[in-house]
Amino acid sequence: MAAFIAAQREQHGVPHATSCRALGVSQAWFYKWRHGDASPQHARREQLKVAIGRWFAAHQGKYGSPRITADLRDEGWRVSKNTIAKLMAELGLQARRKRRRKQTTRPGRGKWRAPDLIGRDFGAGELNRKWYGDGTEIVTDEGKLHLASVLDMASRRIVGFCLSEHHDAELTYDALVMAVAVRGGREAVTGVIMHTDQGSEYTAGSFRAACTRLGITQSMGRAGSALDNAVIEAWHSTVEFELRMLEHFHTKTQARTRVAAWIEEYNHDRRHSALGMRSPIDYELTHHTGHEPDHDQAA
Repeated sequence: MAAFIAAQREQHGVPHATSCRALGVSQAWFYKWRHGDASPQHARREQLKVAIGRWFAAHQGKYGSPRITADLRDEGWRVSKNTIAKLMAELGLQARRKRRRKQTTRPGRGKWRAPDLIGRDFGAGELNRKWYGDGTEIVTDEGKLHLASVLDMASRRIVGFCLSEHHDAELTYDALVMAVAVRGGREAVTGVIMHTDQGSEYTAGSFRAACTRLGITQSMGRAGSALDNAVIEAWHSTVEFELRMLEHFHTKTQARTRVAAWIEEYNHDRRHSALGMRSPIDYELTHHTGHEPDHDQAA
């Protein structure tokens, strides 16, 4: 590669800096090569930088060093997170920081509230034991859409979601129905704890009746405490950052299509440190069926 850069200057007058930038290597490495620093260790380091830049670009700048490290290991590199973090810093690559979520909960007017059955004990070793529900807004040039999601804590998978122009109980009901269908029906989900905030869409009689009918037990955090529902709050923070802050939707149809595709990508591809850097569906197939996932079938 260094010889190619030198040849571009000699034969075509292309500056070294331009060739280095186009090939994703540092000028310092090139000049060291010219002065005789062609050690295998140095060459490997520069190749690793190229690979880091490629993965960082593939994830649109959303992945930090832990997830980039997992990608590289899957690719065959033997590297540590500390090394990748150091090289990313040298390259000026930093995952975009999330912005703090805006609270959109509308407390129900009635007196009914479900007890808090979670108590911030968010862990779940088995699927369909603890589900978390929450909502957020997706902004378009045609107005807002409301997104309600249902997350299975054991795998961090979004098992149900719904987009609507209305922030109401029907929205959360439809997301719940989808989750039940994805998990195989009522028999598979009986006994699930559905933990949410005290929003009116979750305290509504229609949503409560649906949970009772399906054998799902409602649980609610304290009013105004985002920490009591931190798992799904964090997930929606990611949605808002990557879809609301980084993308612009001209129409509601465009937003619906992109959100659905993003959730599909998240379930299949998003790595989680809590899951051993596996995606939600990879984790489910590996840890709850006892075999390595077949990605063609999972898709």
